Amino acid sequence: MKGKQCKNDKYHSYKGQVGKVADNHLNLEFYADEPFEKLTTYVTQFKIGDKKVYLSPVMDLYSREIISYSISLSPNLEQIREMLNELFAKLPTDATPLFHSDQWWQYQHAEYQR
Repeated sequence: MKGKQCKNDKYHSYKGQVGKVADNHLNLEFYADEPFEKLTTYVTQFKIGDKKVYLSPVMDLYSREIISYSISLSPNLEQIREMLNELFAKLPTDATPLFHSDQWWQYQHAEYQR
């Protein structure tokens, strides 16, 4: 299998209250000393044929491993629910990770915040 890179439209989410939810200059070190200490997530868009597809992965900053993800044809809250449910099933019961995301609408939603 060989991928073809071509110019791609970037995903532009409604950003809500950017800069008002969290400090945009947070000094987050993007490495961790142990598994499940720091996790990060993002929604990215790519094309398969003529369809836009959205990927929402969760990366453990200790191992750089993707530990959870969801793929959807729409960047909606259900996609985030799927990603989180898979993540919660894998988290150790005593884990209290720092969970870093951008500030797009999905991450500002009350359900996600809970």
